[in-house]
Amino acid sequence: MMDAATALEVLRDGEIQLVGRLLGSTNHAMLGRITRNCPPPEPQLTLEAVYKPTAGERPLDDFPDATLARREVAAFLVSEATGWGIVPPTVLRDGPFGEGAVQQWIDVDASVDVVAMVVEDDPRLRRMAAFDAAINNTDRKGGHLLPVADGRVFGVDHGVCFSTVPKLRTVLWGWRGEPLGEDELAGLRRIAERLRGDLARSLAPLLSRAEIAATRRRVDALLDTGRFPYPRGDWPAIPWPPF
Repeated sequence: MMDAATALEVLRDGEIQLVGRLLGSTNHAMLGRITRNCPPPEPQLTLEAVYKPTAGERPLDDFPDATLARREVAAFLVSEATGWGIVPPTVLRDGPFGEGAVQQWIDVDASVDVVAMVVEDDPRLRRMAAFDAAINNTDRKGGHLLPVADGRVFGVDHGVCFSTVPKLRTVLWGWRGEPLGEDELAGLRRIAERLRGDLARSLAPLLSRAEIAATRRRVDALLDTGRFPYPRGDWPAIPWPPF
């Protein structure tokens, strides 16, 4: 798999050729092939990517219109701040149907049983659970978990995150109420520190000031309690369908 820095360059600067539409998507997501031509003797760089144009977003009652692509990019930036690399490289750029999120396509390891990972509380998902609590992910389905051959697990589809209202809805409740490990705490500390500097500045064109402030409060609260959150009684705990 192409390293993240190179993938970001290709995603930002390459030429997008659409291959087809992802039929399971409710927001007209498309599969594209992106090629960046390099001066000789450098090789041509090509990768597959998911393109989610803002123009194709379905309006939602509880999120501002035309903001889902920006939330996808914001989730990538927070993921990078943790140092965990949960979200594949993602950029906001112009495409064949206008501005949208463009994210590196991930080839999953089909031999991995994602349902078993969730049901058996695979420890590789602890970081994902902490990350989702930080960004207030309201749609962590099992199908949004992408295990790859080297053992890593990526998370995708973060268009409905960062609400100022608590909306955490996920299949990853296996550690509810349990102490956060040092690994999770270290990642959350990195978010907290950078939300008071460069990360906040990077998020400013993507999220509202209130959403950035709410993210800071959520991360601070997780660090204060030192525990994974419990589900709320006034909000569905699990998305439907869960997988």
